[in-house]
Amino acid sequence: MRLPSTAHTSRPWRIHEIAPDFHVEDVWVLPTPGGPDELPLLARQFAEGPVVRPGSSPVVRFLFAVRWKLGALLGWDRPETGLGARVPSLLDRLPADLREGPRGPSFPDGRFTSLYLTQDEWAAEMANKTVHGILHLGWVPDGPAGSGRHRAHMTVLVKPNGLGGAAYMAAIKPFRYLGVYPALLRSVGRAWATNPARTSPVS
Repeated sequence: MRLPSTAHTSRPWRIHEIAPDFHVEDVWVLPTPGGPDELPLLARQFAEGPVVRPGSSPVVRFLFAVRWKLGALLGWDRPETGLGARVPSLLDRLPADLREGPRGPSFPDGRFTSLYLTQDEWAAEMANKTVHGILHLGWVPDGPAGSGRHRAHMTVLVKPNGLGGAAYMAAIKPFRYLGVYPALLRSVGRAWATNPARTSPVS
């Protein structure tokens, strides 16, 4: 389920102080019921799982294939357009306590870089020629007070690269809403429900 931007901006997340110049693009509730200490497990699932999982719809596979092909043809994803080249990493903005704390999981494909991981918050960043983006997971209470039930809110924050980046984000919005996000949420939910590392009986 998609949420209003205020579902993210109204909470005291640490990302607000680190990326105040980024725009909240989307906020979604994820089908990931769990206990209070399971955010690291979900972060690891995001980092280690492929963007397009086996069983993804043909439409989603097609959309991602088109995106990677265009990126290769137009040079969107070249190393010189990414972190530490076109834009500095947000790691440089982290306050001391987050810089010295857990970073979070590594992404084997290298498309994202983890920034920090706390008990209730994880953030990772990526950059290419079109945008500097942040994937943020907030682990929020879900249910009666004291129940221990939690669920993730996934927020995408972006800083487009000029008019071209803004036009790119506008152009892909219908595809994200109609194809990519629904398939992603289903995939995340299935992987979470069958994750053998989970210990919480919360459902």
